[in-house]
Amino acid sequence: MLTLSGAKSAAALAARGRHFRFDWPLLALAPVLAALALSGCMPATIPVASADPADPGAKVAPLGYRSTIAPYTSLRPAAPAPWRGRNDAVTPQPKQEQ
Repeated sequence: MLTLSGAKSAAALAARGRHFRFDWPLLALAPVLAALALSGCMPATIPVASADPADPGAKVAPLGYRSTIAPYTSLRPAAPAPWRGRNDAVTPQPKQEQ
């Protein structure tokens, strides 16, 4: 792709009658682009263990259980509070007529 864009710009400049100017920043990016292109040839994964998954004697990590609601404690009171007194305490008082 880099070579193609260089060739296109060279052809465009030559058509205008100018000399092709070498672009040094593109030369600095060449090793990076080459490394990226070659990284596609690397294997995707590296085998971690050579144990057979069908082997019943194969060692596996221990299985643990953690409850998702273990720290929960109920915040409900044991007996409901008397609501009549609380309701009357916050009810607006009737206006006195003068």
